[in-house]
Amino acid sequence: MGNNDNTMQFDLAKDKKDLTKEILTEVYNSLMKKGYNPVNQLVGYLISGDPTYITNYNGARALVRKLERDEILEEVLKSYLGIK
Repeated sequence: MGNNDNTMQFDLAKDKKDLTKEILTEVYNSLMKKGYNPVNQLVGYLISGDPTYITNYNGARALVRKLERDEILEEVLKSYLGIK
């Protein structure tokens, strides 16, 4: 075991942003592979809360449900506006 005197820093906001992006990318790719319009399907899910807008392919539906819809919208809006 190595001796590491550096203090690790935990950044919850960055981790949440990275996780949201990773999950949305996976879900987007799964929707594309199944022939759906990913943007339309994700918007339908975000507006209605109905998970059937998201395909089960590659576990996409289970993945997207790991995130709260309001948190997804928050991260998408921040990204769109260029807010960190």
